[in-house]
Amino acid sequence: MDKNTVILLCVSVYMLTCIAIGLWAMRRTHSTHDFFMAGRNLGFIVTGVAIFSSIMSGFGFVGGPGLMYTMGLSSIWILIGTPAGIAMAFYLLAKKSRMVAEIRQSMSIPDLAFARYNSPAVRLLVAISILFGVVAYLGVQIKAMAYVLKEIFVNNEIWGHDSMLFCVVISSAVLVFYCVTGGIIASVYTDLFQGIVMVAIAVTIFFSAFGELDGGITACIESVFNDDSESAGPWGAFGMFGCLSWFFLFGVGVVGQPHVISKMMMSKKVEDARHMLPFTLTGYTLTALLWISIGLVMRALVLNGEHPELAKADDAAAEFLYSFASPLLAGLTFAGLFAAIMSTADGFLNIGAAAIVHDIPHAIKGKSINRELLWARIATVGLAVLAGWFALATPDLVGILGVYGWGVFASAMAPAVGIGMNWKRATRKAAIISIILSMAINFIAMLIQLSTGAKLGYGVAPGAIALGVSLVSFVGISLLSKPDKIDSDIEQIMDL
Repeated sequence: MDKNTVILLCVSVYMLTCIAIGLWAMRRTHSTHDFFMAGRNLGFIVTGVAIFSSIMSGFGFVGGPGLMYTMGLSSIWILIGTPAGIAMAFYLLAKKSRMVAEIRQSMSIPDLAFARYNSPAVRLLVAISILFGVVAYLGVQIKAMAYVLKEIFVNNEIWGHDSMLFCVVISSAVLVFYCVTGGIIASVYTDLFQGIVMVAIAVTIFFSAFGELDGGITACIESVFNDDSESAGPWGAFGMFGCLSWFFLFGVGVVGQPHVISKMMMSKKVEDARHMLPFTLTGYTLTALLWISIGLVMRALVLNGEHPELAKADDAAAEFLYSFASPLLAGLTFAGLFAAIMSTADGFLNIGAAAIVHDIPHAIKGKSINRELLWARIATVGLAVLAGWFALATPDLVGILGVYGWGVFASAMAPAVGIGMNWKRATRKAAIISIILSMAINFIAMLIQLSTGAKLGYGVAPGAIALGVSLVSFVGISLLSKPDKIDSDIEQIMDL
């Protein structure tokens, strides 16, 4: 059986597995609490693996190699900052968010923010910022899936292979079925499956990738250095300020990622946090090997004349698998890539749907809408369509779009939620203003980039600027504002 057939078979089996998981999870989804929070009944292994899987996702497995191929070692600063941020997020929020979820029956991050600040305005702004970021980050997942699917269609001469629109539609259709039927339960169990598979595959590919070059990793770095010495330097082609902005954004920014915080709220026991952290850190570190190896090796192979120049940097992972990996390894990796993308996209659809049908109605009317579960599934379809359009409308690399989506979440929620849950002096006025400022900076930066192509100087990420402004305004306004009264149960949790 040739490689193309093996890959197509593995991906087809995975797609069918997704449909089966969705149908299985639908039988366990009886309420919005199940749909959004998995009944808060997940073990620490499932939760720990699900967290690192959702962080890595299509951003890491498609966008990561693309960034490494284009910019050299620049994106290594994302991989350095993120594990530190994961540890910080666990320290600041894991136990406290889980306890608030149990005491207040919270189903979302805006619920958590409302419990802390007693403010419908804060709840509404957090929900809006989540929607703002979800469309961008979900677009990343759909775009990543479409790129991989397009490569598979091209090599198997399947009708529509030359159309990005066709690939986006197919990707979104499977995603919507999987998400609408299974909710977050389908997502976390797929996370568990794909997390274990991707750790094994990432380690295998790391060694096999560098084995494609005589001299291994040393020869790879030398080839990149001889072509562009900056790319092989500590700052890569992006420059010091750009890399440090990524380090800051991805280090501090983990504290504001809703797909991380929401999964912390789903664990079965409060004390599970200390067991979850090692699984999350180990899994992320090992899967990052794929990000590093494929991007660098493909760049070196192109420079050495052993592979044609890539049409798009985001094709790096798919091109390596088709050209250099064994049929079974390529097939399993493609299936794992889809698993990473699908489960993360499901998580974002779930978070976005909760903002639409649960958080915004509660912030405006103070109560839930009728038939909340039905409307949650309808909102899931609508978000997928909007994100699919965003994926087609934006020309940027998957990795760059991922940085943008991450920045929206980080700047809006790291101060208000991450710091706010640990600092009693934080005020609702500070939370409101910091969220508004962060959304304005990110939105304006995106509009300017889409309309003119202009970017900030020195490669600085707009999300890093937004996060810095948000942090300074949050702390400053809190110190200048009159302290707010905090509910006694929340205050006791903050004292932990």
